[in-house]
Amino acid sequence: MPKPITVLADDAAHVLIVDDDTRIRELLSRFLHENGYRVTVAEHAADARNKLANFAFDLLVLDVMMPGENGFDLIKALRTDSDVPVLMLTARSDIADRLKGLELGADDYLGKPFDPKELLLRIGNILRRAVPASATPPLEAVKFGPFTFSLGKGELRSGAEAIRLTERERDILRVLAVAPEGIVPREALAESGSGANERTVDVQINRLRRKLEADPSDPQYLQTVRGVGYRLAING
Repeated sequence: MPKPITVLADDAAHVLIVDDDTRIRELLSRFLHENGYRVTVAEHAADARNKLANFAFDLLVLDVMMPGENGFDLIKALRTDSDVPVLMLTARSDIADRLKGLELGADDYLGKPFDPKELLLRIGNILRRAVPASATPPLEAVKFGPFTFSLGKGELRSGAEAIRLTERERDILRVLAVAPEGIVPREALAESGSGANERTVDVQINRLRRKLEADPSDPQYLQTVRGVGYRLAING
């Protein structure tokens, strides 16, 4: 039985995938299209330049390691006259590549191999941040259950009662509060705040749950998204 055809919204974001690996291009193109994005692919930097000259894109998914002009070369050239958001794909173990990409102007990076669901979340986060400030008023506070969390002050209250938070707990709540649907990959939480690493995220989440949940073993607000990360169940 043939799969149903995905009908894209008129304002669907347009993503350019730049990768010399045919399998990755086809996989990501199909996956992003099925999740509501317009997708164009390019197999190398020259192909990407040609398409950038002829189309307006909302975001680039750009591989670092390509023959000839690599991803670093392309983003460096792009940043001379373009602020189009860029998510770079890098070798998971190569921290130097990740740092270099961010220094050159990448908005985010994702290590290979990766789960396409995580790529989808990161793209959503980037596009959310890219919306002009005039179009979306700044978020001042979020509510979940009986709690109100002020993003600016970093204050958590349950009614009139102030809940004491550590700086790391404030970092976690801020990241979760502004994410689309409140979902954030564990890796992203590990990279937010000072002194954070992925091995301690679960411990920090459990400590925060003890302050928020009636039953931390069955959380209602700070939920686990299996295989991805965590979600804050914001009222609304």
